[in-house]
Amino acid sequence: MPIFRFPDPSEATADGLLYLGGDLHPDSLKLAYSKGIFPWPHEGYPLLWFSPDPRAILEFDRLHTSKSLQRARRSARRDGWTFTIDHAFDDVMRHCAAAPRPGQDGTWITPEILEGYHALHNLGHAHSVEAWHDGCLIGGIYGVDAGGAFVGESMFHLKANASKLALLHLIDHLTTRGLEWMDIQVLTPHLEALGAREIPRSEYLKRLASCLECGLKLF
Repeated sequence: MPIFRFPDPSEATADGLLYLGGDLHPDSLKLAYSKGIFPWPHEGYPLLWFSPDPRAILEFDRLHTSKSLQRARRSARRDGWTFTIDHAFDDVMRHCAAAPRPGQDGTWITPEILEGYHALHNLGHAHSVEAWHDGCLIGGIYGVDAGGAFVGESMFHLKANASKLALLHLIDHLTTRGLEWMDIQVLTPHLEALGAREIPRSEYLKRLASCLECGLKLF
């Protein structure tokens, strides 16, 4: 049975934990993302739901593309790399699950997560961007459309810069739809180098509510 109500995010613990239990029914996920909440499974515990403070976002007008990344983008175009949206959602998720994460043992992208987001994708609420070379999937990113705001979940690459270039393709797409920022949940050095920053959860929730009120059609 889906979750019909979450506690107020202000009730989260210091590390952002807000709620235990429930399932990954698409209605649970849709409600969670609309409230600034996301699942983050931990082995040995019931399903955990988080709303961290601060929250990490990437504002497109603050995007920093280094000279080396700009060169990589030009080189990718010359070498015939292509980028698609929603052509291989499940494959992107599986690659993200298999990608090594420094300082982490295993992955939070469990079979239950794969199943839950597959269902969410089939309903048009979860999306992927894929990077291809010679017909092979070499990188990608997936995330959730919360109803006019985009929440990035995970990225992977099999060739250097493939995930970053997939992200740039996603940003270009979202910009054309009128979006000015995306949620990246937790700040990493990789995304901080691209210009991401942390903001208070209260400010994030105001931004999220504004996006949901506008109801931009992102995909």
